[in-house]
Amino acid sequence: MFESNITRLMREQNVPGVSLVTIRNGSMDKALALGVRDLSTNDPVDEETIFGAASLTKPVAAYATLQLVDAGELDLDAPLARFAGPVNPEDPASHAITTRHILTHSSGLPNLKADGRPRIHFPPGSHFNYSSVGFLYLQRAIEAITKQPFETTLTQLVFEPLGMISSSLAWRPQFEANFASPHEDGKPIAKQRLAAANASGSLQTTATDFGRFLLSALKGKRLSESMFRQWLEPVFHVPWATTEHLNLDPIKLDDDVAWGLGWGIEISRKSFFQWGWLDGTRAFVMGDPTEQSGAVLLTNSNTGLRLVPEIFEAVMPGTHPAIEWCKWNR
Repeated sequence: MFESNITRLMREQNVPGVSLVTIRNGSMDKALALGVRDLSTNDPVDEETIFGAASLTKPVAAYATLQLVDAGELDLDAPLARFAGPVNPEDPASHAITTRHILTHSSGLPNLKADGRPRIHFPPGSHFNYSSVGFLYLQRAIEAITKQPFETTLTQLVFEPLGMISSSLAWRPQFEANFASPHEDGKPIAKQRLAAANASGSLQTTATDFGRFLLSALKGKRLSESMFRQWLEPVFHVPWATTEHLNLDPIKLDDDVAWGLGWGIEISRKSFFQWGWLDGTRAFVMGDPTEQSGAVLLTNSNTGLRLVPEIFEAVMPGTHPAIEWCKWNR
């Protein structure tokens, strides 16, 4: 019944392909591969199909970052300018941006990079404003500290230890044979083939691989007990029905959705989440540490997030304020 309902949803919402992994009671429960990788070829999705995960990259990057903090190689509250230089040398606020600000999306940086040096729109640490630019700056700092490419750091701290053998932030030629082409309004578009890692959104992975990461996140593996608690603590409430708040004007905040050190947090349920959004690609992950349950959904369509409410409310029954908040994202 569950699988037939998803197939129905895919048909109704014009989603060509889906890969889904569910977790119950701390174990991988179900893996589903439905639909096709590319509507122009009708090649089927299978459990080994690689999808672009978009911003599901960010919690993976945060996980590696917090391991570096645990190891004493990085301080959550040390200015990143010490390692990577100021993100905008002309703006004194650049010198105040820390790892904590980046992970909680409170750096003052915008979401997307415009021409020229990015502007810091408000004092770092003031409030939440979703920022992909911030994660790129954090990547620069980590590469300066570790003296190696960010992809190497993620391989050492995440992919290899968790057995994520089909995951990378940089394009691999072997992905080509079983990659889910992105689709906009039912039409295939060009694949993203980034030669180098992008900490904000270049993860290529399978649902099973990301399910392994989700299991580790639910249990706090490879993190100290203190760091695991901090990872899932709400810090800043998010703006109502939007991710953006670039000025200091008062704005309505969501009562039950906040951001911690790399995850969105449902305060009442203590669940964590992240969505992914790139052209022709949508993804969503949510986990409940109390119930040790969760799911990861990867799709190759710009309408993929429309599947989230029914799927996740079936896997994790009850009201989800995060899904309500993310309605703007469909």
